[in-house]
Amino acid sequence: MKSPTIELVARAVGEDTERAAKLLEETADEGLVSIEGQRIRFTHPLLARGVYTRASHTRRRALHRRLADLVDEPELQARHLALASVKGEPKTLTTLDKAAKTARARGAPAEAAELLDLALGLGGDTSERRIRSAQYHCDAGDFARAQDLLETTIDQLAPGTQRAEALSRLAAVAVYDSNFRRAADLLERALHEVGDDATLCAQILVTLAFAQFNSGQMPAAAQTVEAAVTAAAEADQPELLCQALSLRVNQRFLRGEGLDEESLQRALQLETPDLHMPMAFRPSVQNASFLSWTGQLEAARAEFAEIRRRCIERGEENDLLHVTFNSFQVEVWLGNVSAAAEIAREAMERARQLGGDLALAMALTMRAVLAALAGREADTRADADAALAASMRCGAYFLTVWPLTALGMLEVSLGNHDAALTTLKPLQAQLDAMPDATEIITSSYVPDAAEAMIGVGILDDAEELIGRLERNGRRLNRAWMMATGARCRSMLLAARGELAGAAAAARSALTHHDRVAMPFERARSLLVWGQLQRRQRRRDAAASTIREALTIFEDLGCAIWATRARTELDRVAVARRPETGQLTESERRIAELAASGRTNREIATTLFISPKTVEVNLSRAYRKLGIRSRAELARRIDQPPEAGGTR
Repeated sequence: MKSPTIELVARAVGEDTERAAKLLEETADEGLVSIEGQRIRFTHPLLARGVYTRASHTRRRALHRRLADLVDEPELQARHLALASVKGEPKTLTTLDKAAKTARARGAPAEAAELLDLALGLGGDTSERRIRSAQYHCDAGDFARAQDLLETTIDQLAPGTQRAEALSRLAAVAVYDSNFRRAADLLERALHEVGDDATLCAQILVTLAFAQFNSGQMPAAAQTVEAAVTAAAEADQPELLCQALSLRVNQRFLRGEGLDEESLQRALQLETPDLHMPMAFRPSVQNASFLSWTGQLEAARAEFAEIRRRCIERGEENDLLHVTFNSFQVEVWLGNVSAAAEIAREAMERARQLGGDLALAMALTMRAVLAALAGREADTRADADAALAASMRCGAYFLTVWPLTALGMLEVSLGNHDAALTTLKPLQAQLDAMPDATEIITSSYVPDAAEAMIGVGILDDAEELIGRLERNGRRLNRAWMMATGARCRSMLLAARGELAGAAAAARSALTHHDRVAMPFERARSLLVWGQLQRRQRRRDAAASTIREALTIFEDLGCAIWATRARTELDRVAVARRPETGQLTESERRIAELAASGRTNREIATTLFISPKTVEVNLSRAYRKLGIRSRAELARRIDQPPEAGGTR
């Protein structure tokens, strides 16, 4: 009993209330129980256990039968009936089934699974009950138990509708564990056995479309999701239709086809709060995601906060992973680093509690992203590598984009452009297959890849990549794409020596940044604009622009980028006195870098100028200093700067 009273205890043991109260008072005097008003409790949990285990099995069952008649709560009554039985009677099994549904409805899938397992143990071992128990175990995060129940059931069933249902449930377990290829294979088998059950067919098609898309089978997923919409509509199943529509909107968006507002609104109208479905299929969750991916970050933040609250309230731990990761991304984009760090900390704690590689991969990815922003090189590499390994172990290939993006951004911030391109190469191959798919959720690495290409002098490849960002940004009206595309265009034009065009592109980038609150990206564009202003000899304007970028980098804790901004400020400051009064500031700076061992191309990338400008300035420095080689230059230049410089 949860809250035993004197009256309830008296009725349970068959005594009148007065007699029971007297006996209980004597027990309280001995320190075994405490009585507070009508409430009774053992003074220590071990005492309760000891009293229970000392009673005979016959007496225990008799007591549970009495209690089943006395308690009102369906779940508690069902437990007492189960514990009073040796073999389940129809009434007991029916009561357990109803109580399990009640427990699941109140957000307690583990308790629901436990009640059904009691029924299974009492002789109610049917295929239908095993399938439902597996579903509840899956909802509670016990994938191993769910898989065991379903595999046993599938082995025992003949081909047909019920086995198709078991196969679809086993596929759902694989989806939760991010093994999408296995899920797709199981669902293909289920489709061949579903028969004329239109509802089950629609359910299988919905999950198959999701599994195919996430395992990279894009053309098949596009066909399947259309079939799922048709099947759900023909079966007159609003719950399934809202899921199918939601997935179709999501797939079209991620393929770069834009947001299907009409289908999304229809799906949202069909969704009801009490429906139990995976978070990734919920129109309300997709809507929050679209808000964040289209730059409406504050609205997305509020939506995800409400969804997370509902997940916790319902005990949907598995779905909480999906929502938590999206919430983290929003906080990072908004520049709320402390909030993002708290989400990452909670995610790691939850991953340790739940076990499994998927939760671990997500938590490690969050830490890697934060470490890359902060410029903690060792932490970024360690967490990103661990996240990639965990993602591969559980088959969550879709998740690998984020650790790779974090590593790529780190390499760019360090000026390791060749390493950045090597890291981002697998992602670039995916983009080549779907050139229109440059939404931020799948392609936030693209600006870093373009900057790395410019850094190593692959200007034509950079041009093509930047063009995709610009075209898709205009077509879809995405401020992030247009802002970062314009920034990269500015860098490309500057590398070609076209300063007027570069300046116009930088100003355009900042105009687009005004439409979306992403401070880190804005600061990077400000830094580019400040460098161009310096090259235009607008020193006061350059200093102001770069200080603004520096303030943002410092506020966000971006150490490497802050250092780069400070170095740029130093270059804008009053020029050093040239060597023996001969070298200009630009000539001396280039000479110092050449003396430190850098190539002309590396100097050009570092100083944000063209290789031709490097050659011209070096020739002048050689002539003024009366030297002919870099070896002589190294001897003539005193106190060269550190190799880090600006990049």
